[in-house]
Amino acid sequence: MRLLLVDGHYYLYRSFFAIRGLRNSRGEPTNAIYGFIKAIRKMLADLKPDRAAVIWDAGLPARRVELQPAYKQNRSSMPDDLRPQEAWLQKNISLLGPCSLELADTEADDLIASYAWAARQDGANIVIATNDKDILQLVDANIHIYSTNKTDIKDGGFALLGPDEVKEKWGVPAARIADVLALTGDSSDNIPGVPGIGSKTAVQLVNAHGSVQAILKNPSVIPNLKLREKMITCRDIVIANREMVRLDEDLPLPVPWESLQILPHHAEFLTLLRECEFQSLVKEIEGEALISSEALQGELF
Repeated sequence: MRLLLVDGHYYLYRSFFAIRGLRNSRGEPTNAIYGFIKAIRKMLADLKPDRAAVIWDAGLPARRVELQPAYKQNRSSMPDDLRPQEAWLQKNISLLGPCSLELADTEADDLIASYAWAARQDGANIVIATNDKDILQLVDANIHIYSTNKTDIKDGGFALLGPDEVKEKWGVPAARIADVLALTGDSSDNIPGVPGIGSKTAVQLVNAHGSVQAILKNPSVIPNLKLREKMITCRDIVIANREMVRLDEDLPLPVPWESLQILPHHAEFLTLLRECEFQSLVKEIEGEALISSEALQGELF
């Protein structure tokens, strides 16, 4: 059983900035909707999952805001042309087939982690479509990252990043990525790191000593005196950061993972696509709907 989990807002923004200026004849922006649908259709074709869901951010968890009140406050507001497209996709993408889910006051990566953990416990194979580095800490033999980044693709039109690929890319095992981020912080999320410790030094420290917990328990293991003093001085920052990047894996699931069937509603979705004036997409899905209908009739008779 293969479960596909899609980071909705990552693909929303990626689609918006990849395709510019697309509007229907009424002047309504449609660029993100078009790019998002194309991306999801490619995933479904590439992976052929048995279950799938698009997971959306729905607020910030209290535990992270308490640890870092400025968490993500440096991010710019959503572009005006993107807001109606976000609402359209959150409401209608399930008509394409995958479920569309969110959980109040929860970031997508935590809900994704909880779904991945639940499905993994039942022996499923999980593929996560995202570019969020925090999610990489989940990767193991049963959990892979779907990527279409040119730097990741070796053969074909996509890559599945497993434990070997993550370690090659980051220099540490997937389970230790959170330790690296605890040291470096994350400027995109307004999380401060240890001054003077970049990713290279962080990787060296984690590989040499195993975890930030081990280093903080016995800072004397660091031979460089200046570096050792930084770790001692910034102990509270590192502890807070390690908790910040920890993913929740036991959240209540809005829908059981086994219930995330891929159920396209072609007629309703085609009506919406015609309103968006996506002529090529309409033709593609009309053809697929006809094939699906003929196959169903063949089964019945």
